[in-house]
Amino acid sequence: MISPFSQRRERLMDLKTQRESKAVQRNAAGACAGCGAAVEKQALANAAYVCPHCGRHHTIGAYLRLSLLLDPNSFTELDEHLTAPNVLNFPGYEEKRKALRRSTGLTEAVVTATGAIDGQPVVVAVLDSRFFMGSMGVAVGEKITRAVEHATLHALPLIIFSASGGARMQEGILSLMQMAKTSAALARFSQAGGLYISYLTHPTTGGVTASFASLGDITLAEPGALIGFAGPRVIEQTIGQKLPEGFQRSEYLEEHGFIDQIVPRAAMRETLSLLLRLHGKGDTSYG
Repeated sequence: MISPFSQRRERLMDLKTQRESKAVQRNAAGACAGCGAAVEKQALANAAYVCPHCGRHHTIGAYLRLSLLLDPNSFTELDEHLTAPNVLNFPGYEEKRKALRRSTGLTEAVVTATGAIDGQPVVVAVLDSRFFMGSMGVAVGEKITRAVEHATLHALPLIIFSASGGARMQEGILSLMQMAKTSAALARFSQAGGLYISYLTHPTTGGVTASFASLGDITLAEPGALIGFAGPRVIEQTIGQKLPEGFQRSEYLEEHGFIDQIVPRAAMRETLSLLLRLHGKGDTSYG
């Protein structure tokens, strides 16, 4: 029997998901940015916000992705209200954060949660590029670290969906420190025998790529995702050469062994469920 608390939590999740769904539909209204074809709102939603004509994966928010992934009534958010102060007194930073919180409904650029996929319990973290391009500041690094530690403590598999512009410049060296902190937490998780699946989405760059996004036991990616440390234009300007076609896109990286498999959004849940079963211990209960 579902408790009133669980019902309230599920309603809040539904409201956040609906808000993000409408935002994707507004951004994709008229014509697909990939092929220019007109796509009806309902058709886009039915296709998990992937263009049915060209396969372009439209950017989706963290709560919307979690709603597509997790079993109904299994979502429980971790550290929902965790934030970090503007310790460097960066001009205008606090005002921008408040504006983004109002417009996105997010507290920070990552949502962490426990839940289940086909009855298999997991810890999931999803970076959201709508909030400072998913950049990693102190709060993001802390939430990721706590999620890893929660998975370690409860012997649960961990899935992190990355979408980031890298370290958050408004937090300076404190942002860069999160690379070491998250990586150290994952090292302890690995030593404890935990399974970590890293799922890279568009774009995954900078300090996130150079830390937890590249440390998965299994690394998956959505089609067409830009993945790298520096962007291709920066690299071309630095080396004075033209890069290969599709360089740093997920297809190129799969071909060169950087990622294990490209998984379209429509196959996301099924693929992760299969991986959890293959690497699990036979217990698929969730309670």
